[in-house]
Amino acid sequence: MAAYKSNNLNFKVMKEMNVSSPKSARKSLKEQVESVRLYVVDNLWDQPVIYCGTYKKYNEGSLFGAWLDLRMFDSYEEFMDVCKKLHADEEDPELMFQDYQCFPEFWYSESCMGEEVFDKIIAFTNLSKNNQQAFKAFVSATGCDSIEDFEMRYKGEWDCEEDFASHIVNECYDLERMMGHLSMYFDYKAFARDLFISDYIFEDGYVFSR
Repeated sequence: MAAYKSNNLNFKVMKEMNVSSPKSARKSLKEQVESVRLYVVDNLWDQPVIYCGTYKKYNEGSLFGAWLDLRMFDSYEEFMDVCKKLHADEEDPELMFQDYQCFPEFWYSESCMGEEVFDKIIAFTNLSKNNQQAFKAFVSATGCDSIEDFEMRYKGEWDCEEDFASHIVNECYDLERMMGHLSMYFDYKAFARDLFISDYIFEDGYVFSR
């Protein structure tokens, strides 16, 4: 089976090349797009989308399909139903997700999108832009792609480990009461080193608990 791989497929190219079917079929293909118009993106910007075609059309030389805005779906079942309506000219369409944008690459698969991954993408899109970047750092540091775990373990953005250590000291300890004038000699660098050996992770400017 032919395979198609692109992480930066230009929408204009897709639009110009999207149909190579017989003229008699083109009207029905347009009608299929119109039947799911609510979910279709005509101009790409900063939104989570996926391009849905089929292997059958691709192997026949057609890139017909559409960019679908994942924020528009209330459920995985609705998403799959729209994908099938888009390709209603095929009795049992083998969906081919040819490109994507604005969600992490590790959730992208050309040949399938399961319900668990779909739900994770929706949860990811509900994060703030900064937290989306922090989540990517979290996955890189821990190998865990759970939004729930990320939200429990995320401790904020910091310039360095020592700055976070200073924050912990100020929040949890009264050094002046405990040490008097000796508090000025407290070794924040050593304290930070101990914190990040045992309790915390620093990745790309973000801190997470272990």
